[in-house]
Amino acid sequence: MYAIPQDIHTEVFAKLPDEFRRNTTAPWLEVQRRALKTHSFLEGPCFDERGRLYVVDIPFGRVFSISEQGAFDLVAEYDGEPNGMKIIAQDKALIADHKLGLVALTLSTGAIEVIYDRPVLERFIGLNDLFIASNGDIYFTDQGQSGLQEYSGRVYRLTPEGQLDCLLENIPSPNGLVLDAAEESLLVGVTRANQIWRLPLLLDGRVSKAGVFINMSGGVGPDGLALDAQGNLVVCHPGLGLVWVFSPYGELMKRIRSCTGRMTTNCAFHPTRNNELYITESETGTILRAKVG
Repeated sequence: MYAIPQDIHTEVFAKLPDEFRRNTTAPWLEVQRRALKTHSFLEGPCFDERGRLYVVDIPFGRVFSISEQGAFDLVAEYDGEPNGMKIIAQDKALIADHKLGLVALTLSTGAIEVIYDRPVLERFIGLNDLFIASNGDIYFTDQGQSGLQEYSGRVYRLTPEGQLDCLLENIPSPNGLVLDAAEESLLVGVTRANQIWRLPLLLDGRVSKAGVFINMSGGVGPDGLALDAQGNLVVCHPGLGLVWVFSPYGELMKRIRSCTGRMTTNCAFHPTRNNELYITESETGTILRAKVG
């Protein structure tokens, strides 16, 4: 269908130190990983304006910061299951927490505040990832245990005025999401269908004529998404140990290979060196780095 993509190799930027590695299970691991005893499950990479990288550890409710030299510091540890994360102010991060809902984290103190957990008095089934538009709208996925056996996943939008809208429901495992460069369509990784869906947005923010943008195969299915400076779509594909780069029109261009494990779950570009992509490889508790472009 497409020409053979350009191969891009990765290097290890940082690895979770032994002092932070555990050898136990947790409620999230009992369901997601068949009660596997593990050291961590890193996801949610994002940068602050100074270029410091932050990641979450889902099963053990931890948030770490990582220096430019690859040194880890524990920012917070709480009774939650943090997943997608974005820095929203100098000392504040917003987290899509599978257990608690939408959560704000004060980076300097590690304090946690639940922002939204019960729309219409009903709890989310399990938030996964989030994206913040230029106008402040927050888009996030409610994945839970949805899949081909249960089409119960949803995509929400929360406006700065506090209005919460369900944009799309009956999705088999909505995961990573990102607005396209023009902010006219929302792209969503639908993990269990192994697809990227395109959700065109009307002027009032509603979704019209949602459809499949990219069909994928193998691995677990698409996880985290990002856009590069040219508007190309970057798709993490855990289970294959790959990250794909597609053009704005859905044409496969590049293939980024993990140099360690196969759980390439999420990614983020450096804020000033915008050709540097940082990838969480959750199997080994490692942060990979690749030069894209």
